[in-house]
Amino acid sequence: MLWVKSLHIVFIASWFAGLFYLPRIFVNLAMVPPGSVAERDRLLLMARKLLRFTTFLAVPALGFGAWLWLGYGIGRGPGNGWMHAKLALVLMALGYHHGCGVLLRKFEANANRRSHRWYRWFNEAPVVLLLCIVILVVVKPF
Repeated sequence: MLWVKSLHIVFIASWFAGLFYLPRIFVNLAMVPPGSVAERDRLLLMARKLLRFTTFLAVPALGFGAWLWLGYGIGRGPGNGWMHAKLALVLMALGYHHGCGVLLRKFEANANRRSHRWYRWFNEAPVVLLLCIVILVVVKPF
């Protein structure tokens, strides 16, 4: 079980690293001056590759988490309300990940209407999600 838990933690940390950085690329994309095609293309390439890699990391993170939950029974049974809250936050993280893909497609279609300031705030969501998830897993408040 400790091997599975270790791999789960490594892949979660890696997945979230991508979720932390991808919106930073969006900040830069939102600040690209009109007519700066090379800069825009380079940032779009970086964003596409990072989204693909981040998605690749999310799959084993979720798989190892499911293995711990279903295979080893972690978080199941009475007194494990924290796991329900954690799973809700994981679903929110998946939604955020999907939302990043939607935003990237808008940038690719040159249809972005949001400012770099909006993306700076958007970038804070995965930090809050990870903080809450870690607190739930470690403290198990309910």
